[in-house]
Amino acid sequence: MTSRELWIGTYPVAGAGTPVGRGEGVWSVPFDDETGALGEPRQVATVPSPSFVAQQGARLFAVVEDDPGAVVGFPVDGPDRAASLVPSAPVPSGGAYPCHVVATEHALLVANYGSGTLGVLPLDAAGSLTAAAPEVHGHAGSGPNADRQEGPHAHFVALAPGGRHVLVVDLGTDQVRRYAWDGRTATPDGIAVTFPPGTGPRHLDFSPDGRFAYVSGELDVAVHVLAWDAATATGTLVQSVPAVVPAVVPAVVPPGSDEGARVDGDATGQAGSGDDVLPSHLVLDGDQVLVTVRGADVLTRWQVGTDGLLGAGTSHPLGGHWPRHFAVVGAWVVVALERSGELVVLSRDGAVRGRTALPSATCVLPRA
Repeated sequence: MTSRELWIGTYPVAGAGTPVGRGEGVWSVPFDDETGALGEPRQVATVPSPSFVAQQGARLFAVVEDDPGAVVGFPVDGPDRAASLVPSAPVPSGGAYPCHVVATEHALLVANYGSGTLGVLPLDAAGSLTAAAPEVHGHAGSGPNADRQEGPHAHFVALAPGGRHVLVVDLGTDQVRRYAWDGRTATPDGIAVTFPPGTGPRHLDFSPDGRFAYVSGELDVAVHVLAWDAATATGTLVQSVPAVVPAVVPAVVPPGSDEGARVDGDATGQAGSGDDVLPSHLVLDGDQVLVTVRGADVLTRWQVGTDGLLGAGTSHPLGGHWPRHFAVVGAWVVVALERSGELVVLSRDGAVRGRTALPSATCVLPRA
């Protein structure tokens, strides 16, 4: 047995948008790389709404998705992996409702969804959070969906290929914002990508050679391929495909709606449940792109061609509700099903190989 540990972030048990501080926290789950088996989950820290976690060296960091937002850190370098984690004092995230964090050597990069801001939180020489005020970068703009895009909503942060720019995926303005990056400080540097109005970009990933980027569109229920110019850190849209295959969804989200498209059929063509259909996390796994889709409750997989474009896709039912995030772990995909309160493991062919209960799971991170 080859066992490793998964860190799991969570929402309050009552779900996103409900009051925080009701016992939610960070969990640890043993995972067998060879068989895909999940061990018994154990809550290792009590933190209000730690919806996303990231690790840098001997430190684990978790956002506190609230208004105002915060980030906490935990040392995870002890010999006892079963030990509980002791959080640091929370520090401001640089805005409201932080939903994503990237840990670099000298700073944390935080996407604050509610305020639309990028927060840059300095780390000390030991890699711990400091009491210094975060560097905060705001934005302006909106989109055609009056309720979901009334202003900027930073949803995801990434370093561009080459490491010289920070990118912020902004669901509210249909843009990817660009910041020059020196390893410690972010400087506004324009817009890297502008999507068609109403796209609602959420998460992205890059091809290993840096020539293409792949972006999940939350509001248009699609996955978008960008040709990426590393020299200028600029993307050009070259392909868009439906995020559920097969599916019948509206081609355009009506302006003013606070919902994504509604599914008219699930991945098997059967009648859907009437839930909103909202793509969430996206990962490039070798020569395939994977995305989870809430409402349709599937993981969709596409083959990437030598030209960077996506071929035929396949949507795999997950047997649970509201897949918010996932991680590729060896030969397996581990998906957090928030509303059904569980983790599910899929093999490369999309077959469900196991599941375990875990309240309001929102983020899956293999321990470094």
